[in-house]
Amino acid sequence: MTSLAAPALQAAAKPTALNPPVFGPRIIIGLVGVLLAVLVSGLNEMVTKVALADIRGALYIGFDEGTWLVAAYTSTSVAAMAFAPWCAVTFSLRRFTLCAIGLFTVLGILCPFAPNYESLLLLRTVQGLAGGALPPMLMTVALRFLPANVKLYGLAGYALTATFGPSLGTPLAALWTEYVGWQWAFWQIVAPCLLAMAAVAYGLPQDPLRLERFKQFNWRGLLLGFPAICMLVIGLLQGNRLDWFESGLITFLLSAGTLLLVLFLVNEWSQPIPFFKLQMLGLRNLAFALIVLAGVLMVLTSVIIIPSSFLAQVQGYRPLQTAPVMLLMALPQLIALPLVAALCNLRWVDCRWVLGIGLSMLVLCCIGSAHLTSQWIRDDFYGLYLLQIFGQPMAVLPLLMLSTGSIQPMDGPFASAWFNTVKGLAAVIATAVLDTLTTQRLHLHSTMLVDRLGNSPLADGDAPGLAHRLHEQAVVLTSSDLYYVMAGVAVALILLIFWMPTRIFPPRAPA
Repeated sequence: MTSLAAPALQAAAKPTALNPPVFGPRIIIGLVGVLLAVLVSGLNEMVTKVALADIRGALYIGFDEGTWLVAAYTSTSVAAMAFAPWCAVTFSLRRFTLCAIGLFTVLGILCPFAPNYESLLLLRTVQGLAGGALPPMLMTVALRFLPANVKLYGLAGYALTATFGPSLGTPLAALWTEYVGWQWAFWQIVAPCLLAMAAVAYGLPQDPLRLERFKQFNWRGLLLGFPAICMLVIGLLQGNRLDWFESGLITFLLSAGTLLLVLFLVNEWSQPIPFFKLQMLGLRNLAFALIVLAGVLMVLTSVIIIPSSFLAQVQGYRPLQTAPVMLLMALPQLIALPLVAALCNLRWVDCRWVLGIGLSMLVLCCIGSAHLTSQWIRDDFYGLYLLQIFGQPMAVLPLLMLSTGSIQPMDGPFASAWFNTVKGLAAVIATAVLDTLTTQRLHLHSTMLVDRLGNSPLADGDAPGLAHRLHEQAVVLTSSDLYYVMAGVAVALILLIFWMPTRIFPPRAPA
């Protein structure tokens, strides 16, 4: 009896090999619908971060409370990325995606009507859960439905979520807060999400429910992994504000989160239906792609945050004045990414060289930007950030190609869980590192400037505007340091290319 039941349980543990529908306009519409939903999810997070001051002012929320709104949304969003692929296989890709988009939209509509801070915090927490479930669906659709010859173009669409979406957050926040109303920082998602739902409902095929997977549901993994990710994300995002391990709360969150994460990974190793297939890390290219992805996202996050912060503190720019720099980074991606995909799709092109050149362009952009002065305005960033237009997609798309090229279709959901969770955690770690480095370097440069001023016989401590000029110079020096650090990170990633990845050719349909 036991020997007969074992094969049945093993069969239930593996996704069934469904015949993919014929590739055509309908599948393309479905893919575009998922892409639109994912972009809107990322924009929702970025816009509410940028517009947070206006939202706090309108809702009478303090600074500390505002940081918890961001941390709560981000924590559940990252945690959802880890478990969404399992849900998509169980409830069907189409059904799960539609439910996630619908819940995400309804909660966005309700947020401005929250009667108090606690209600808004709850709405944002649940909305983060729905929004975080969407990015893994995009990679799953691209890997499952696209023919081999065009798969890279589908992955280029996924790369837009890392290159296009974050840069577009500042311009949109400027639009809503300056001309329309802070409520539209939440409501901007409604029309695109309704369009995305229509496209998904029309374009994606309906798979059958696979509720039998609940018989071997990994409850232990969920109870360990979900709180572990949430605790680590909240601890990282709140760490700098609460002075890291000087705070009992941060110490608890990071220590307990790390312990739960270790137990979660140990549990995943032996599970018949894991959320994370740890054995996949034995694939050299996948392990390399995950490591480099974390570093690349740190650099890309920095080159968005640093100029925005510099222009705001030194030149007094509001998001509306910073918007042209962000648009310069965002809009050309719509052209650059397909061109890079076409380049990587050539058999004689080694994507490792494309990755190296892209990272080198980011290095040059950071080193050039590190020479900024207090006289710089947004126009001074334009020339250097032209390097980033092609540097971003050339640094991201080859990683997608390397990580997915050696993966079997049946392992697609596991690859999606790995890639998206690392992507989400890397963005959080990048923010935490950048905040901490900014605080430390700003304090160091402020102290050094004050000491030098005090030791100068020509110094006039009562000169008008002296404190403001000292702060400006400290911000300039800090921004320069951050650019040099990010250039160093990119150089280290380039060196890894000579050691880890193996050559992989673009996907081709079998003859």
